[in-house]
This record gives sequence, C-alpha cells and structure tokens, in this order.
Amino acid sequence: MKLNIRETAVFALLGALMYASKVIMEILPNVHLLGVFVVAITVAYRKKALYPIYIYVFLNGLFSGFSMWWIPYLYIWTLLWGAVMLLPKNIPTKARPIIYMSVCALHGFLFGTLYAPAQAIMFGLDFKATVAWIAAGLPWDFVHGVSNFFCGILICPIISVLKNSEKYIKNR
Repeated sequence: MKLNIRETAVFALLGALMYASKVIMEILPNVHLLGVFVVAITVAYRKKALYPIYIYVFLNGLFSGFSMWWIPYLYIWTLLWGAVMLLPKNIPTKARPIIYMSVCALHGFLFGTLYAPAQAIMFGLDFKATVAWIAAGLPWDFVHGVSNFFCGILICPIISVLKNSEKYIKNR
C-alpha cells in the first residue's frame, strides 16, 4: 500500500476535510459527516482509505487532546471501514444509495455500543454498568443513526467526485 506524492496529498486533504467538517458541525450534537466520508472514501479507495481515516483520528487527538475519550477512535472508524469493505463491489446502481446510507446509519445507531468496550476496560465497568452506560446513551445514538442516514444521501455524489477525479488525473 505504498503511496505516491499525489495520493499522499489527496489523503491528507481528505483527512483534514473530515476533521474540518466535524469541527464545523459540532454545533449539532451527534450530527456530522464523518460516517459519510468514511463510507465514500472506502468505496473509492478501498484499503488505502485507512490513510485519510487515521489522519482524521490523529488530527482529532492532536487538536482535542489524546485523552481516554480518543482511544475508541483508534478502532471505531475502522469498524465502519471494515463493514464497507465487506459489501460487494458490484451493488446495483439503484440500491447503492440506500445500502450505503443504511450502513452509515447502523454505525451511528451502534456508536455507543461500539464505544462501550473501551469504556468498560478503562473505567473498570462490569457488564451491568456497561449496559447501563450504553442505555444512557441510546437517545444520542438514535440522533446519531438518524442523522447519519439522512447525511448519507451525500455518499454517492462524493464517491462520484472522488472516482471522476481519479479518472481525470489518470487520463492527463
């Protein structure tokens, strides 16, 4: 997975765009475009999508602090990347938007549950306390999942822009 100079620049910009979009949308709790970008970048770049994803994770820690809240970010976005990688490449064109939007939404609905194992380990929570922690976050996970679904309408257009840009550069 060696990168050339152009890919390095593109992935750095995509990671920075992910971070900037998060900062801009912080006014709306649990509403952001991160899932949208992870899905779109994964469809467009496959394995190499891990570069912009982890640039985003690093920037998030750098500007917001490498604290305990950040540790789950080391795996939580990779789980969404992995789910998208498991999707077939030849999804019918008409089904793509709803499938991508649904995967993005599912990640939002499960965010607190996916975050919980790190919380349990870091804070010594037993099973009952972990379930209580997940339950307390369900309203926020609901907002997260619903917003991910509706923001997911941008996934296919972003994929098109990324793929068309790659074609344009290769044909020059």
